[in-house]
Amino acid sequence: MTRALIALTSHSKLGETGRETGFYVGEAAEPWEVFRAAGYDVDLVSVAGGQPPQDGREENDKTQNDFLATADVANTPKAAEVDPAGYDILVFAGGHGAMWDFPGNPDLARIARSIYERGGVVAAVCHGPAALVDLKLSDGANLVAGKRVAGFTNDEEAAVGLTDQVPFLLADKLTEAGAQHVPAPDFTEHVVVDDRLVTGQNPQSARALAEAIVTLTNA
Repeated sequence: MTRALIALTSHSKLGETGRETGFYVGEAAEPWEVFRAAGYDVDLVSVAGGQPPQDGREENDKTQNDFLATADVANTPKAAEVDPAGYDILVFAGGHGAMWDFPGNPDLARIARSIYERGGVVAAVCHGPAALVDLKLSDGANLVAGKRVAGFTNDEEAAVGLTDQVPFLLADKLTEAGAQHVPAPDFTEHVVVDDRLVTGQNPQSARALAEAIVTLTNA
């Protein structure tokens, strides 16, 4: 059975705004639903373990409610506790919290590197590509170097009024790491597949990201 792992942020403070953040629920729920419909085994992991903070939840969204009711979100293992062996897919879900605790996390990097170097798929959506900005392979090369990627754009960050609150601009950091950031119009569905790296621009891209992964995995 194909096994997928969805990684969630554990960071809850949105810069200096006084607002809470976390993982964007739809960006985990929609891949969860797509993967399970494809017959995949799906697990969750978070940086700190336990109940990760949530953002962007839509109270009347059936997919999100089903996910929160069935995915055991309150008891996620820590990234440090996860053995990547046997996983075929890793998805970094977004939410602004990912901008703080995904980069530089050695355990997320270990999991991603192992899955990718064994021929698996690494994917990220919206702010989830923050995990990729400093993710190096065993030979020291950046995973994104020379690859086309999507991710939350500078214009989208400006549109939500958080340019001065996030620790860096995601599109700029991906470019600095050697990626070619490929933007689409703000808040439109946009997924980029480059070999076994699959990235989506924003929350509107989460389902299409998962569908692209299923197509890639079954090719």
